[in-house]
Amino acid sequence: MGQTVQTAAVDSTIPAEDVFQALKRHKGGDWGELSEDDLKVNQSAAERVGLGQVMSVWKSSAGVKFWIITESDRSITTVLLPEDY
Repeated sequence: MGQTVQTAAVDSTIPAEDVFQALKRHKGGDWGELSEDDLKVNQSAAERVGLGQVMSVWKSSAGVKFWIITESDRSITTVLLPEDY
């Protein structure tokens, strides 16, 4: 997953424990609330470095949606809100 960073909006909105649990699941191949098509794309990207980004979609304990995106070269993983994209 490379270096893990998060946006200022995540810092102020999403509890650290929610981020930690989502990152743990993301690393393990659980991508949360993705559509079937996006799940297939993620599976292909996860199997081969450089093929594409791996994304997961989560909701915090308060119901706020957030994303985790690992870049295709696996150098960095970013936790962000959809509006940060």
